[in-house]
Amino acid sequence: MSYDLFAGYYDRLMEDADYPGRTAYLLGLFAKHDRRPALLLDAACGTGGFSLEFSRQGIEVIGADPSPSMLAVAREKADRAGENILFLCQSAQELELYGTVDGAVCCMDSLNHIADYGEFCRALARIALFLEPGRLLIFDLNTPYKHRALLADNTFVYELDDLYLCWQNETQGNMTDITLDFFMLEPDGRYSRGCEAFSERAYGAEEVERALRAAGLSLEAVYDDGTEQSPRPDSQRLIYVTRRLPSQAAPRE
Repeated sequence: MSYDLFAGYYDRLMEDADYPGRTAYLLGLFAKHDRRPALLLDAACGTGGFSLEFSRQGIEVIGADPSPSMLAVAREKADRAGENILFLCQSAQELELYGTVDGAVCCMDSLNHIADYGEFCRALARIALFLEPGRLLIFDLNTPYKHRALLADNTFVYELDDLYLCWQNETQGNMTDITLDFFMLEPDGRYSRGCEAFSERAYGAEEVERALRAAGLSLEAVYDDGTEQSPRPDSQRLIYVTRRLPSQAAPRE
């Protein structure tokens, strides 16, 4: 998926996302399980909401995302805010940094968008490869419960002044195929239509733990989203705190 259409409306559609609050929460987890990072990788950074907030906290940030359209929005926001962030057009699976970082995050269910399990494993391994031994990767995932009970085969509608968006889901097993129909208001008053489609995969605990072992990451904790509480049966999103193992346990290429 290119996210070309999504990029232009993403921040407005996600206006309820509390980036400052979620950033503070993530920094609290870094402090609890390790220490505050000085150089942070924000994998699948999208339009840079988290990259910007971490940078505002005095952390040097590398934001990586495979979508040029998303990164164009992220760069514009960082320039406007006067924050010096390095943005790279790279997927997590193909990550290639010049050195290591001492902390990494992957937020907003981005890893769920990797629908192939082998690619999911590769993404974790590539991030781990550029993470200093002993340092943390914190990421979140939508749960199988959310896919079954909330996304399922439902349709959601979003309406802005200049956009009508129909979000349709089709769920089979652990896979949800998502179709976005954009109806965009043109200057002459007519609406034009565009469509983007992608899939999300819900990963179970055993799949995640197996991928972490292969990547050379230990599982430190799993929390219900936004808390330091254990997951519940109806948790919609889980937070995984993982640690890079010593260099002798480097991830397999």
